[in-house]
Amino acid sequence: MALIITCCSAEIIHAQNFTIPDTISLQSGNLTLRALLWLPTGHGPFPTVIFCHGSYATDDTTHEPIIEASTLGPVFAGRGYIYLALFRRGVGLSKNQGLNSANLMENAFKQNGQDGRNEVQLQQLETAQRQDMLVGISYLISRSDIDRNRIALIGHSFGSSLALLVAEHDSVLKAVIIFSGSVRNWNLSPQLRTRLINAVKNITCPIMIIHAQNDYSTTPGYVLDSALNLLHKPHLLIIYPRFGSTANQAHNLIFLSPRTWDADVFKFLDENLRR
Repeated sequence: MALIITCCSAEIIHAQNFTIPDTISLQSGNLTLRALLWLPTGHGPFPTVIFCHGSYATDDTTHEPIIEASTLGPVFAGRGYIYLALFRRGVGLSKNQGLNSANLMENAFKQNGQDGRNEVQLQQLETAQRQDMLVGISYLISRSDIDRNRIALIGHSFGSSLALLVAEHDSVLKAVIIFSGSVRNWNLSPQLRTRLINAVKNITCPIMIIHAQNDYSTTPGYVLDSALNLLHKPHLLIIYPRFGSTANQAHNLIFLSPRTWDADVFKFLDENLRR
């Protein structure tokens, strides 16, 4: 089902009591990954969200993965959700643990052009990056304060592609939300397009797909929406109005304007993470 939003959602609940997360360490193979964990007040078990961040190059001075991922923690904790921001290998708090996907893809492009980059991108999504996310999910389900029947995965950009591949084989997840998924690579990688279309065909939980109208592209959202419509699978596509003055700002709507998507996302989660 597709929905084009014409006005902004209600303002987010200010969660001043949920601004200080716990820092945890998780073992992924021989790497020690770091994560930030926000806990709501009250008594569990709680519904839970794990965040799947995008790709960040080591020399990227424009985006700060720790700040961006942490923007969402107080929003979800303030609404009664446990929120885990896991930093995969080579990124953020895990910067000194292994090689990050962005640098690997950049090196592959320099050596073998777009085809080489596409190959490494898909390889990373299917192996190391997916392994790191599965470690995060395993950690969550080991906690006594989470409700294993109410776990959702939220992805952004490269992390949206990864979220779909994780959800394809993980029945623990009860909902998946992807923001600005695959918008820079959709037209450049036929392999990625085919892989993601096949992934959504295999996912059993509801999927929410979100773009701003002036994102780098909205084509991935519409194509995945069409594939899901043909299969009569539960999902929702939302295209918000233009946001910001650049495609990059629109691409980062998830961090720059939670109040735009807040009501819609929590409605989707409440409907699909019922007790």
